[in-house]
Amino acid sequence: MVMAWRRSLWLAALALAFSAFAGSGHAGESERVQAEKSQPDKPLGVVELFTSQGCSSCPPADAFFAELANKEDIVALAYHVDYWDYLGWKDTLSQKENTERQNDYMRAFGSRSVYTPQAVINGRIHVNGANRSEVNGALARMARGGEGIRVPVKVSRTSDRVIIDAGDAGASPSDAHVVIVYFEPPQTIKIAQGENTGRKMTYWNAVTDIQTAGMWHGKAQRYELPLSEVSKKGGCAVLLQSVGKDGMPGPILGAAFIHKP
Repeated sequence: MVMAWRRSLWLAALALAFSAFAGSGHAGESERVQAEKSQPDKPLGVVELFTSQGCSSCPPADAFFAELANKEDIVALAYHVDYWDYLGWKDTLSQKENTERQNDYMRAFGSRSVYTPQAVINGRIHVNGANRSEVNGALARMARGGEGIRVPVKVSRTSDRVIIDAGDAGASPSDAHVVIVYFEPPQTIKIAQGENTGRKMTYWNAVTDIQTAGMWHGKAQRYELPLSEVSKKGGCAVLLQSVGKDGMPGPILGAAFIHKP
């Protein structure tokens, strides 16, 4: 199945909401531009956790993920999948598009199957999402080895719009999709059935929607999003993610949170 963020219908819809400008001098000089909450323009990394409320192995990963979600230098996104819903409890946060994204990652990695809890680091590798040393080690190793977040992404806003400034790739030009990921605010769920019966878990940054907003071609570029689009969502992040010739997701080159005003 093709991931939702590659659907042409969403591309057309986002074209109405986003406008891209070459360079960075078109911010509406008459309006005061407010910088987002203090956050690095190049975080340590992006952690995408594939999890399920119906998976008995997932609570330790969910608890660890909560810690990652509260770190300023990590962009942490949780994708609740739907393929464990048959075990007696339907994940209240699951989306079929999340399962599709995980399947596309597995095809990109050449893997034969999906699993939970799975953490994809910077769109490059996957590890057990409950294994702290593997997740932290992968983040540190990639940062040292040039496979971390290398393109700065800065977010600011005016009274009516969010402004995303993607930086320059320098000597290594490359193309990437500008991916907008919407997610829920933290919420506590009591699981009444299935493998985790009786557990009460707080879930962070559960993804609800993924949309491709445009293209980045290795040079500094500006994008704008109506503030109203962000305000009605629980939270939002922007990813600069390369895409293979087969359309599968590739390395994430830049990332930032878009904080709700």
